[in-house]
This record gives sequence, C-alpha cells and structure tokens, in this order.
Amino acid sequence: MRLLKWLSLGAAVWIIYWALAAWGLRSGLEAWFTEQQRQGWQAEYAALDTSGFPLRHATLIRQPLLADPGTGAAWSADWVEFDSPALWPGAQRLGFPATPQHFSFYDQSRRLVAREMQAQMQLAPGLALTLEHLELTAGPWQLLQEADLLWQAEDLNLVMRRYDQSDRYLLQAAAQGFAPGGVFRRMGQLDEALPARFDTLELQADVAFDTAWDRRAIELRRPQPRLIDLQLADAQWGEMRFRATGALQVDEQGRLSGELALQVKNWRSILDVAERSSLLPPSSRMAVERVLNLFARDSGQGDKLDTRLRIQDGQFWIGPLPVGTAPRLVLR
Repeated sequence: MRLLKWLSLGAAVWIIYWALAAWGLRSGLEAWFTEQQRQGWQAEYAALDTSGFPLRHATLIRQPLLADPGTGAAWSADWVEFDSPALWPGAQRLGFPATPQHFSFYDQSRRLVAREMQAQMQLAPGLALTLEHLELTAGPWQLLQEADLLWQAEDLNLVMRRYDQSDRYLLQAAAQGFAPGGVFRRMGQLDEALPARFDTLELQADVAFDTAWDRRAIELRRPQPRLIDLQLADAQWGEMRFRATGALQVDEQGRLSGELALQVKNWRSILDVAERSSLLPPSSRMAVERVLNLFARDSGQGDKLDTRLRIQDGQFWIGPLPVGTAPRLVLR
C-alpha cells in the first residue's frame, strides 16, 4: 500500500511537471512570435498544439509564416513540429512536412519539396540557446522555381558541430544523386551527353564566425564567417571533376582572401558550363582559358589542372595572372 501511495505521488508530480513544462514551451513560442511582430516581422501561425505525454513534448505549429523585412527573406510551410524529451528541451527534433516549403528573398521565390526531412539540434543551457550540434537530413528532395525544377537529389545530409565553447564550427554537406533540373540545363545549354546526376558532391570545412549561432541568428543578424579552413570541396559530374582545399579569410564586407589548392579534370568543359550559366562573363572566357591552358600545358596534363588559386584584392589569381572576380561571402 505504501509503495502504491509513492507511485501515485510520483505520477501526480510528473503530470504536474509535464503540464507546466508544456505550458512553458507553448508560452515561449507564442511570446517569440509576438516579439517578432513587435520588431516589424511578419510572424504568423494558424494553430499551436502540444502532445507527447508522458515522455516527450511535441509542439506542432500549423501554417507558420516568417518574413524579415530587413533582409527580404521569408519562409512558410504547412506545419513544423518541435519534439524534445520531457526532461531536457535543449535536445530538439524539428520535423518538416512533405508538402512544399516556400522560401523567398525579395522578388526571388523557391519551393522545396522534401520527404522525411528533419533536423536534430543540441542547444546549450541558457537563454541564448546556443547551437552545439545540428544535423539536417532528408530523403528525396526537389528545389523548384514556380513549375520549373532547379535541383534535386536522392538525399541530403548537413552537419554543423560547434567546437568547445567557441565560435568555430565543423561544417559537412553531402547529397547523393544530386542532379540539375531541366531549367538549369536549358539555361546553361548543357550537353545532353552529360549524366543526369553528379557522381560526387560533398563539402567539409572548419569555419570561424564573428559570433556563435544562437537565437540572435534569427532575431537580429546571421553570424558571418571570418576564417574558413576548407578541408575538402569535391564535385564530379561525368568527365568533369573539381576538388579544392585551402584556407580563406573573410573581411567585414565579405571580401575573400587566401589560397586554394585546385585539382580540375576536363576544365574546358567546366568553363563551358560556367559561361553558359552566366557564372563566367563571355568577355572573360578567352582570357581565363588562355591562362589555364598555359598552366595545363606546362604541367603536361592537357585537360587536367593541378595548381593553386590565390584570392587577393577581389580577384582570382593563378600565378601572376588574374583569372576572374571573386564573389563576396555575406550571409543574409
């Protein structure tokens, strides 16, 4: 009888704790949306439901819509679910619908359709909710512009892991069966002989940001990269292959500087794709090809390049010769 009383008391305490924690999570989300509206955002949802008793807290937000007028970025979906163990809300799983998610940046709109898309997050204790670990995975996915397919792949795996109490993160990304859609092929006038899918597409880098990723990354400003240790960038599409490693610095205006070791196979075809896709201005094509041909011929490899690319003063350089304008890296 005494054991039954203790069990009953424990159950009652747990029910009260679960209910209070669920109320706190719900109230926190409602307050967050209200605060974003006060800051001038468009922050809306249709309904907010809590479930998961007795071991978890699952909060389903229906018809969420977030739009930041400061950056012009917006996102909406049919729903998003936050799911965490009842004892520790810092271990969150975010679930996303198989129906389209809508993204926009000013006048550019995209739709993402992904199956089994979810994100596992570990957050540090404290009000800042500093990101310690993030892993985003998905099954087959497609990125569309209106009715046109831009990109698709069989899966997606993105990892972001913080190094000990610092602003440095390990970043990893890979996608199996990555394929450009018909609109990209038409825009780039790509050779139909090219395979439908990439053989390899992966990235690994250590990145030091100007501040840690926490709740302010959504509410105020995105942390900006300052140092990039690129351990591997690897892409192979048919006979074309691109590999790069190196170290880069990024200043406050997003200008890059540093040096990359490049290994490129079938580089003329890569220039064709870059030019047809408007990534390489036609006016620069001849000069770039002349420089690369010089280095390829000196190495005796013809269609292969094994060289170093220097980035300085807003320009790409191979040896003493400029070969193009470097992009700026700014996270909006």
